[in-house]
Amino acid sequence: MNISLEVSHKSLCKHGEELCGDKLEIIKTENSDIIILSDGMGSGVKANILATLTSKILGTMLKKGANIEDCVDTIAKTLPVCSVRHVAYSTFTILQIFNDGNAYLVEYDNPGCVLIRNKKIVNIPYEVKQIEGKTIKEYRFKIELNDYFVLFSDGVVHAGVGNLMDFGWGWQRAAEYIRKACCEGNLSAPRLTSMICKICDDLYMNSPGDDTTVAVARIVKRKNINIFTGPPTSYDDDAVLMRDFMTTPGKKIVSGGTSANIASRILNKKIVASITYNDPEIPPIASLEGVDLVTEGVLTLNRCANMLEQYNKGDVSAKFFDSLDADNGAAILAKILIEDCTHLNMFVGRAMNSAHQNVGLPFDLSIRMRLVEKIKTECEKMGKAVVVKYY
Repeated sequence: MNISLEVSHKSLCKHGEELCGDKLEIIKTENSDIIILSDGMGSGVKANILATLTSKILGTMLKKGANIEDCVDTIAKTLPVCSVRHVAYSTFTILQIFNDGNAYLVEYDNPGCVLIRNKKIVNIPYEVKQIEGKTIKEYRFKIELNDYFVLFSDGVVHAGVGNLMDFGWGWQRAAEYIRKACCEGNLSAPRLTSMICKICDDLYMNSPGDDTTVAVARIVKRKNINIFTGPPTSYDDDAVLMRDFMTTPGKKIVSGGTSANIASRILNKKIVASITYNDPEIPPIASLEGVDLVTEGVLTLNRCANMLEQYNKGDVSAKFFDSLDADNGAAILAKILIEDCTHLNMFVGRAMNSAHQNVGLPFDLSIRMRLVEKIKTECEKMGKAVVVKYY
């Protein structure tokens, strides 16, 4: 199937705690994507340790092909026992989406996954298993294009308890809010994540009474993005790089003046520069027939990389999305990578550029190369597949 998974997640720490007691793990295997959300007992350091161990154990075992019985058995025998409650306890949800369109969902004591399909909340049949004294719900079903899967910890259903709502937001109200949000249009996973976390924070009156984690997985068509930046070390490789770049399916983005001139020469098309400076710190974009976006190089890539890093640190506030919607090259590029990309291909020239070189440092520490590596790392944190080719 020519489909992929768009994944986004964010956590709110319990008020007064520095560490979140929830943990989300995203794992790619040869034939599937696995999302694991675990919630450790209590809050703070102990909860964080329990949740981290649970997600790591589940992820490692599932990646190796273990069944859920073996996973639960291992967790029960491995988790440290709480000195206060004398139990080892971490709830979890596992969502595995296979490349062939099958899905596998497992829930243990976490709120149920919300599936939105065709603007409706879908209830999926499940089987109940007893494993090591734990009641496990197990679901197997087929996915469809534009499905939204929303996983969350109990901090979401408890939002507002004792303050704005006597008994908290509740699963049903949360699910209905998600359904209505998904009806508004082609809503990306990051934007939906931001909306859910914002209302939870509001219900908690900006002082969360529990760790709150939201993960959204959306079934989308595969979206390839191709970025060409930096001239090759050999002039003869200009044509080779451009051939590889232009024949790879997906949107085409050229970043850097020298790179744009190479593209213009090989394609025999004229660069048309914009004279509009919407951001005084970011040079304007340009247009080139056959290419979707042409930007300046280092300044644009640096701002873009910082925005990706900001997003991965959990800053998916309304203010962040306002900056993401800004009309400048860095914001346009960052928005594409966050909301319109599942697979990223980077075509990177290794030629020396004295303007980007720090005195006394070797080439592999040059500004451009470090920015390429940072963009690669940040995109992989979002669960995107990244391939970098050097010339």
